[in-house]
Amino acid sequence: MLLSNLWKAIILGIIEGVTEWLPISSTGHLILVDEFIKMNLSKDFMEMFNVVIQLGAIMAVVVLYFHKLNPFSPRKDETEKKDTWILWSKVVVACAPAAIIGIPLDDWLEAKFHNFFTVALMLIVYGVAFVLIEKRNRDRKPKCTDLRDFTYKAAAIVGFFQVLSLIPGTSRSGATILGAIIIGASRFVATEFSFFLGIPVMFGASFLKIAKFVMKGNSFGFTETFILLTGSIVAFVVSIIVIKFLLNYLKRNDFTAFGWYRIVLGVLLISYWLFS
Repeated sequence: MLLSNLWKAIILGIIEGVTEWLPISSTGHLILVDEFIKMNLSKDFMEMFNVVIQLGAIMAVVVLYFHKLNPFSPRKDETEKKDTWILWSKVVVACAPAAIIGIPLDDWLEAKFHNFFTVALMLIVYGVAFVLIEKRNRDRKPKCTDLRDFTYKAAAIVGFFQVLSLIPGTSRSGATILGAIIIGASRFVATEFSFFLGIPVMFGASFLKIAKFVMKGNSFGFTETFILLTGSIVAFVVSIIVIKFLLNYLKRNDFTAFGWYRIVLGVLLISYWLFS
Protein backbone atom coordinates (compact mmCIF):
# COMPACT_ATOMS: atom_id res chain seq x y z
CA MET A 1 0.00 0.00 0.00
CA LEU A 2 2.84 2.43 0.84
CA LEU A 3 4.54 1.87 -2.53
CA SER A 4 1.26 2.38 -4.39
CA ASN A 5 0.55 5.62 -2.50
CA LEU A 6 4.15 6.75 -3.05
CA TRP A 7 3.87 6.52 -6.83
CA LYS A 8 0.57 8.38 -6.72
CA ALA A 9 2.13 11.09 -4.54
CA ILE A 10 4.93 11.48 -7.10
CA ILE A 11 2.40 11.82 -9.92
CA LEU A 12 0.40 14.40 -7.95
CA GLY A 13 3.61 16.27 -7.10
CA ILE A 14 4.51 16.47 -10.80
CA ILE A 15 1.02 17.72 -11.66
CA GLU A 16 1.19 20.32 -8.87
CA GLY A 17 4.65 21.50 -9.93
CA VAL A 18 3.48 22.02 -13.51
CA THR A 19 0.02 23.46 -12.93
CA GLU A 20 0.78 25.80 -10.01
CA TRP A 21 2.67 28.19 -12.29
CA LEU A 22 0.98 27.74 -15.63
CA PRO A 23 -2.42 29.51 -15.54
CA ILE A 24 -4.41 26.27 -15.76
CA SER A 25 -5.38 25.65 -12.09
CA SER A 26 -3.35 23.36 -9.86
CA THR A 27 -6.18 22.68 -7.39
CA GLY A 28 -8.52 21.98 -10.29
CA HIS A 29 -6.14 19.46 -11.84
CA LEU A 30 -5.57 17.74 -8.50
CA ILE A 31 -9.34 17.41 -7.98
CA LEU A 32 -9.73 16.02 -11.49
CA VAL A 33 -6.85 13.57 -11.12
CA ASP A 34 -8.36 12.38 -7.84
CA GLU A 35 -11.30 11.11 -9.88
CA PHE A 36 -8.97 8.64 -11.61
CA ILE A 37 -6.01 8.16 -9.24
CA LYS A 38 -7.09 7.62 -5.65
CA MET A 39 -4.73 7.11 -2.74
CA ASN A 40 -5.65 4.65 -0.03
CA LEU A 41 -5.75 7.43 2.55
CA SER A 42 -8.55 9.31 4.31
CA LYS A 43 -10.61 12.04 2.66
CA ASP A 44 -9.43 14.51 5.32
CA PHE A 45 -5.80 13.74 4.49
CA MET A 46 -6.32 14.13 0.74
CA GLU A 47 -8.06 17.49 1.18
CA MET A 48 -5.09 18.66 3.24
CA PHE A 49 -2.52 17.03 0.92
CA ASN A 50 -3.88 18.78 -2.19
CA VAL A 51 -3.28 22.16 -0.56
CA VAL A 52 -0.08 21.56 1.39
CA ILE A 53 1.93 20.19 -1.56
CA GLN A 54 1.42 23.65 -3.06
CA LEU A 55 3.74 24.84 -0.30
CA GLY A 56 6.44 22.68 -1.88
CA ALA A 57 5.80 24.41 -5.18
CA ILE A 58 5.88 27.89 -3.67
CA MET A 59 9.27 27.20 -2.07
CA ALA A 60 10.65 27.16 -5.62
CA VAL A 61 9.83 30.87 -5.88
CA VAL A 62 11.49 31.53 -2.53
CA VAL A 63 14.67 29.79 -3.73
CA LEU A 64 14.77 31.28 -7.24
CA TYR A 65 13.97 34.82 -6.09
CA PHE A 66 15.63 34.75 -2.67
CA HIS A 67 17.94 37.69 -3.38
CA LYS A 68 15.24 39.80 -4.98
CA LEU A 69 12.78 39.12 -2.15
CA ASN A 70 15.29 39.45 0.72
CA PRO A 71 15.21 42.99 2.19
CA PHE A 72 18.18 42.17 4.45
CA SER A 73 20.57 41.12 1.69
CA PRO A 74 24.04 42.60 2.31
CA ARG A 75 24.44 42.85 -1.46
CA LYS A 76 21.67 45.46 -1.66
CA ASP A 77 22.11 49.18 -1.07
CA GLU A 78 19.58 51.17 0.98
CA THR A 79 17.48 52.07 -2.06
CA GLU A 80 17.24 48.43 -3.13
CA LYS A 81 16.30 47.37 0.40
CA LYS A 82 13.60 50.04 0.48
CA ASP A 83 12.27 48.84 -2.89
CA THR A 84 12.12 45.29 -1.53
CA TRP A 85 10.07 46.37 1.50
CA ILE A 86 7.74 48.31 -0.80
CA LEU A 87 7.31 45.19 -2.96
CA TRP A 88 6.39 43.13 0.11
CA SER A 89 3.93 45.78 1.26
CA LYS A 90 2.21 45.60 -2.13
CA VAL A 91 2.06 41.81 -1.81
CA VAL A 92 0.38 42.21 1.60
CA VAL A 93 -2.17 44.63 0.13
CA ALA A 94 -2.93 42.14 -2.65
CA CYS A 95 -3.30 39.26 -0.19
CA ALA A 96 -5.81 41.02 2.04
CA PRO A 97 -9.02 40.45 -0.01
CA ALA A 98 -8.50 36.68 -0.32
CA ALA A 99 -7.66 36.39 3.38
CA ILE A 100 -10.68 38.42 4.50
CA ILE A 101 -13.11 36.58 2.22
CA GLY A 102 -11.48 33.17 1.90
CA ILE A 103 -10.76 32.21 5.51
CA PRO A 104 -14.37 32.53 6.81
CA LEU A 105 -15.78 30.85 3.70
CA ASP A 106 -13.18 28.08 3.36
CA ASP A 107 -15.37 25.18 4.51
CA TRP A 108 -18.42 26.41 2.58
CA LEU A 109 -16.44 26.87 -0.65
CA GLU A 110 -14.92 23.41 -0.28
CA ALA A 111 -18.33 21.81 0.26
CA LYS A 112 -20.02 23.61 -2.63
CA PHE A 113 -17.38 23.94 -5.32
CA HIS A 114 -14.68 21.26 -4.93
CA ASN A 115 -16.19 19.01 -7.57
CA PHE A 116 -15.62 17.73 -11.09
CA PHE A 117 -18.19 19.92 -12.87
CA THR A 118 -17.17 23.21 -11.25
CA VAL A 119 -13.54 22.66 -12.21
CA ALA A 120 -14.45 21.84 -15.82
CA LEU A 121 -16.71 24.89 -16.13
CA MET A 122 -14.13 27.29 -14.67
CA LEU A 123 -11.46 25.89 -16.97
CA ILE A 124 -13.62 26.90 -19.93
CA VAL A 125 -14.71 30.29 -18.57
CA TYR A 126 -11.20 31.52 -17.84
CA GLY A 127 -9.81 29.86 -20.94
CA VAL A 128 -12.16 32.01 -23.00
CA ALA A 129 -11.10 35.04 -20.94
CA PHE A 130 -7.42 34.44 -21.71
CA VAL A 131 -8.06 34.06 -25.44
CA LEU A 132 -10.20 37.21 -25.64
CA ILE A 133 -7.94 39.38 -23.49
CA GLU A 134 -4.80 38.36 -25.37
CA LYS A 135 -6.61 39.09 -28.64
CA ARG A 136 -7.58 42.53 -27.32
CA ASN A 137 -4.01 43.25 -26.20
CA ARG A 138 -2.33 42.08 -29.39
CA ASP A 139 -1.66 45.60 -30.65
CA ARG A 140 -1.51 47.34 -27.26
CA LYS A 141 1.59 48.28 -25.35
CA PRO A 142 1.51 47.61 -21.59
CA LYS A 143 1.53 50.66 -19.30
CA CYS A 144 3.59 48.93 -16.60
CA THR A 145 6.75 47.13 -17.69
CA ASP A 146 8.71 47.28 -14.41
CA LEU A 147 7.59 45.76 -11.11
CA ARG A 148 8.71 48.92 -9.29
CA ASP A 149 6.02 50.85 -11.19
CA PHE A 150 3.27 48.46 -10.08
CA THR A 151 1.16 50.66 -7.81
CA TYR A 152 -0.67 49.91 -4.56
CA LYS A 153 -3.95 50.47 -6.39
CA ALA A 154 -2.93 47.88 -8.98
CA ALA A 155 -1.95 45.46 -6.20
CA ALA A 156 -5.36 45.87 -4.54
CA ILE A 157 -7.17 45.24 -7.84
CA VAL A 158 -5.12 42.10 -8.46
CA GLY A 159 -5.94 41.05 -4.91
CA PHE A 160 -9.65 41.12 -5.72
CA PHE A 161 -8.99 39.08 -8.86
CA GLN A 162 -7.27 36.54 -6.63
CA VAL A 163 -10.55 36.12 -4.72
CA LEU A 164 -11.97 34.57 -7.90
CA SER A 165 -9.47 31.73 -7.56
CA LEU A 166 -11.21 30.53 -4.40
CA ILE A 167 -13.40 28.64 -6.87
CA PRO A 168 -11.47 25.51 -8.01
CA GLY A 169 -10.61 25.43 -11.67
CA THR A 170 -10.08 29.19 -11.84
CA SER A 171 -6.31 29.13 -11.13
CA ARG A 172 -4.73 31.51 -8.63
CA SER A 173 -1.95 32.38 -11.05
CA GLY A 174 -4.44 32.63 -13.91
CA ALA A 175 -6.79 35.02 -12.10
CA THR A 176 -4.01 37.28 -10.83
CA ILE A 177 -2.15 37.34 -14.15
CA LEU A 178 -5.37 38.17 -16.00
CA GLY A 179 -6.16 40.92 -13.53
CA ALA A 180 -2.72 42.48 -13.84
CA ILE A 181 -2.79 42.32 -17.65
CA ILE A 182 -6.27 43.87 -17.78
CA ILE A 183 -5.10 46.92 -15.81
CA GLY A 184 -2.06 47.41 -18.02
CA ALA A 185 0.83 45.33 -16.67
CA SER A 186 3.12 43.48 -19.05
CA ARG A 187 2.88 39.69 -19.06
CA PHE A 188 6.28 39.45 -17.36
CA VAL A 189 5.37 41.89 -14.55
CA ALA A 190 1.97 40.21 -14.11
CA THR A 191 3.59 36.79 -13.87
CA GLU A 192 6.31 37.79 -11.41
CA PHE A 193 3.85 39.60 -9.14
CA SER A 194 1.61 36.52 -9.25
CA PHE A 195 4.60 34.38 -8.19
CA PHE A 196 5.34 36.62 -5.20
CA LEU A 197 1.69 36.89 -4.24
CA GLY A 198 1.57 33.11 -3.96
CA ILE A 199 4.11 32.99 -1.11
CA PRO A 200 1.98 34.32 1.79
CA VAL A 201 -1.20 32.90 0.26
CA MET A 202 0.09 29.33 0.08
CA PHE A 203 1.84 29.48 3.46
CA GLY A 204 -1.40 30.70 5.00
CA ALA A 205 -3.59 28.19 3.17
CA SER A 206 -1.27 25.30 4.05
CA PHE A 207 -1.13 26.09 7.77
CA LEU A 208 -4.91 26.54 7.81
CA LYS A 209 -5.44 23.11 6.24
CA ILE A 210 -2.94 21.43 8.57
CA ALA A 211 -4.62 23.04 11.58
CA LYS A 212 -8.07 21.88 10.45
CA PHE A 213 -6.73 18.39 9.77
CA VAL A 214 -5.35 18.12 13.30
CA MET A 215 -8.39 19.76 14.91
CA LYS A 216 -10.60 17.06 13.41
CA GLY A 217 -8.68 14.53 15.50
CA ASN A 218 -6.37 13.36 12.73
CA SER A 219 -2.67 12.77 13.19
CA PHE A 220 0.41 12.31 11.03
CA GLY A 221 1.71 8.77 11.07
CA PHE A 222 4.82 7.61 9.19
CA THR A 223 2.87 6.91 6.00
CA GLU A 224 1.06 10.28 5.94
CA THR A 225 4.24 12.22 6.70
CA PHE A 226 6.29 10.35 4.09
CA ILE A 227 3.61 10.76 1.40
CA LEU A 228 3.19 14.48 2.12
CA LEU A 229 6.94 15.12 2.07
CA THR A 230 7.35 13.13 -1.16
CA GLY A 231 4.61 15.06 -2.96
CA SER A 232 5.96 18.40 -1.71
CA ILE A 233 9.58 17.68 -2.71
CA VAL A 234 8.56 16.52 -6.18
CA ALA A 235 6.38 19.63 -6.58
CA PHE A 236 9.37 21.80 -5.55
CA VAL A 237 11.78 20.24 -8.07
CA VAL A 238 9.28 20.32 -10.94
CA SER A 239 8.33 23.93 -10.08
CA ILE A 240 11.94 25.08 -10.48
CA ILE A 241 11.92 23.72 -14.04
CA VAL A 242 8.45 25.04 -14.93
CA ILE A 243 9.04 28.57 -13.59
CA LYS A 244 12.21 28.90 -15.70
CA PHE A 245 10.35 27.50 -18.72
CA LEU A 246 7.44 29.94 -18.31
CA LEU A 247 9.64 33.02 -17.99
CA ASN A 248 11.53 32.03 -21.15
CA TYR A 249 8.27 31.18 -22.93
CA LEU A 250 6.84 34.64 -22.22
CA LYS A 251 9.76 36.34 -23.95
CA ARG A 252 8.33 35.15 -27.28
CA ASN A 253 4.72 34.12 -26.63
CA ASP A 254 1.51 35.14 -24.90
CA PHE A 255 -1.03 33.15 -22.84
CA THR A 256 -3.37 32.23 -25.71
CA ALA A 257 -2.17 28.62 -25.89
CA PHE A 258 -3.00 28.13 -22.21
CA GLY A 259 -6.44 29.58 -22.82
CA TRP A 260 -7.14 27.04 -25.57
CA TYR A 261 -5.76 24.23 -23.41
CA ARG A 262 -8.23 25.17 -20.68
CA ILE A 263 -11.14 25.29 -23.12
CA VAL A 264 -10.37 21.93 -24.73
CA LEU A 265 -9.78 20.21 -21.38
CA GLY A 266 -12.95 21.70 -19.91
CA VAL A 267 -15.08 20.56 -22.85
CA LEU A 268 -13.62 17.05 -22.71
CA LEU A 269 -14.27 16.83 -18.97
CA ILE A 270 -17.86 18.02 -19.24
CA SER A 271 -18.43 15.51 -22.04
CA TYR A 272 -16.98 12.79 -19.84
CA TRP A 273 -19.16 13.91 -16.90
CA LEU A 274 -22.32 13.95 -19.03
CA PHE A 275 -21.86 10.63 -20.82
CA SER A 276 -19.98 8.44 -18.34
